[in-house]
Amino acid sequence: MRGIAIAVVCACSGSNETPMQDGAHDPSGDAAPDVPPVGCAGKTTQPADSTWTLMVGSLSRTANVHVPAGYDPHKPTPVVIDMHGRLGNATDEPPLSLTTPKADAEGFIVVYPQAWGSPTSWNAGGCCDPANTNNIDDVGFIHALIDELDTKLCVDDRRVYAMGMSNGGYLSQRLACELADRVAAIGPVAGTLAVQTCNPARAVPVFEVHGDQDPLVPYMYAQQSVAYWADKYHCGSMTTTFQNGAATCVTHSGCDAGADVVLCTIAGGGHQWPGGGITLPLLGNKIDDLHATDAIWDFFVAHPRAM
Repeated sequence: MRGIAIAVVCACSGSNETPMQDGAHDPSGDAAPDVPPVGCAGKTTQPADSTWTLMVGSLSRTANVHVPAGYDPHKPTPVVIDMHGRLGNATDEPPLSLTTPKADAEGFIVVYPQAWGSPTSWNAGGCCDPANTNNIDDVGFIHALIDELDTKLCVDDRRVYAMGMSNGGYLSQRLACELADRVAAIGPVAGTLAVQTCNPARAVPVFEVHGDQDPLVPYMYAQQSVAYWADKYHCGSMTTTFQNGAATCVTHSGCDAGADVVLCTIAGGGHQWPGGGITLPLLGNKIDDLHATDAIWDFFVAHPRAM
């Protein structure tokens, strides 16, 4: 078994099946709407879209927050933290991943954090500059952001998830190592594991999407990352759970604490978000035989964090 993969580069539907359906649970929670759960008493309605600012150490950090239509401040609501890629910003990610309409359809809060620096980047451990070189505390930023969500909104703490594109996907992998007590599962797209050490407090389920012709983040790093997680979680079996055109998802199951590890490969796919709303120029083919956001959400629904 190889060690942790260190990547040195950063940056749909088809079948009616979904890559992960087993164990799906109603994400809305079980609390009766007229009996606010502990932590949600006194919460009020919120605007659909707002920008939050919070201090993390000496830095002022921001995030765009979308509250779904029909949000009930007395009903625990899942959260998806969706992180943009290197050189991007918080307003680039929604039209790429199309997570906002998914949030409205499924009833979850979506948060788009803003990376630091110029050019922008996330400190994902072994990647990416300038955040990495400057040792920016992006794990601390996401931790503080989850705390702020708990303060302002009625959040289902068992269903706080992280996903992202490229460098944002790298950071989601780091969160699985260092923020496992807050993040239930991760869904990186074209972003791999890039830390020197990883000692998670619990096994965090992983759903990774990667094109095998990615010109920025070589596919072999995705294979190494998934192999690392599957080995770390002592997964016992490997099964093809989705096949549609160029898209194939293989699930490692029988893992510690039910923390499935999935690699969805897009044959011929480049550094793109399959099923997303934007094609990134000069970064290879965008193939929509898998709708990554739909597939990741289905996986998230099936993998809440245990109490």
